[in-house]
Formats: sequence, structure tokens, C-alpha cells
Amino acid sequence: MDIKSVILEFAETSKKTKFYFKDMEKAVQAKLPDAKMRDIKKAATELVNEGKLIFFSTGSSTMYGLKGRGITEDPKEGEVEE
Repeated sequence: MDIKSVILEFAETSKKTKFYFKDMEKAVQAKLPDAKMRDIKKAATELVNEGKLIFFSTGSSTMYGLKGRGITEDPKEGEVEE
């Protein structure tokens, strides 16, 4: 099992639709104790670039979310401008 699959599994099974990096890091290290923070961050960024995860900004911090799960999309997206 690789880091990216553990992250996706965590994102799919998490009770919350948005989560902090620290939560994701704990989930990965529970299954892969040798995983380094830098490798987890790199895998998360790759998942964002692949369109599987998205960033969600709370203004003061950045959270991650599984694309298409919960209200993580931009609410302005798809609206018609008048």
C-alpha cells in the first residue's frame, strides 16, 4: 500500500468532508509508520494536481477535501453572471 492510496482511503472513509494535513498525516502514519511528513505532503500535492483531492481555504488555514464529496466545490462555480 502506498501513501496516495492511504490518503484516498482516509478521505473516502473520514466522517468529515474536509480535513487538515495533520489529520491526514496521522492516518497515513497509522498504516505506514515509516512515512515521512515530506513524502505525505508530496503525495497529497500530487493528488491535488491529479484532481482527486482539492484544497479548501478557511481564510486562516488550508484544508483538504475529496473532490465531489461534501460542499468542497467553489459555490460561485456554475452560476450565471447577470
